[in-house]
Amino acid sequence: MDLKGIKLTWLGHATFRIQTPAGKIVLLEAWVMNNPMCPEKEKKLDKVDVLLCTHGHHDHIEDAVEIIKKHDPQVVGIIELCAWLEKKGAKKLLPMNKGGTQTVGDLKITMVNAVHSGGIHDGKEIVYGGNPCGFVIEFSNGVKIYHAGDTSVFGDMEIIREIYAPDIVMLPVGDHFTMGPAEAAYAIKLLKPKSVIPMHYATFPVLTGTPADLRKLVSGVEIVEMQPGQTLS
Repeated sequence: MDLKGIKLTWLGHATFRIQTPAGKIVLLEAWVMNNPMCPEKEKKLDKVDVLLCTHGHHDHIEDAVEIIKKHDPQVVGIIELCAWLEKKGAKKLLPMNKGGTQTVGDLKITMVNAVHSGGIHDGKEIVYGGNPCGFVIEFSNGVKIYHAGDTSVFGDMEIIREIYAPDIVMLPVGDHFTMGPAEAAYAIKLLKPKSVIPMHYATFPVLTGTPADLRKLVSGVEIVEMQPGQTLS
């Protein structure tokens, strides 16, 4: 996997920290301090310039309010989720919707579809958080990363390949709440990436799919099994 100067750290589950070629810190998903897969040494975030959230479930936004209050990042998400975060104190909101692209610093961010649900647990209520999504992120060095968010496989992943051609895809494989290894293997056939980073597995007992299961089902693509806290550069 050639990241061309990008530093990519998996914080466990579906959360990643990325340092861009320009030195900006991007956080994909806001589940860090309360993430049981995140190593203790990684739970103290020194800096967050841009925060991207795919949807409103607790294992993706539980720490968003605390992170926003401490670091005041630019926040990218679907418009309804951004509206909820604004009520919680977010100031630098960059709402968007599926099919749209915007430039944020040295990033070109496109919001794409995901097949899932997206309600926000707000106290004792579940409030509407907009539809779940994924992101295709193009960096200034030309590398394109697709974070699929929580999703099942869907046929329009082929459109994502044809239009955006991501080099690296981050795919859930844990099953039960997202696609498992069999569906992820089919997603790889549609996306045809150079490299795949499995995510959203092993956090809870019910998430039984593994990268090893996925590897048995695919060939001709690099499966990069990261460890929580591991950095690739």
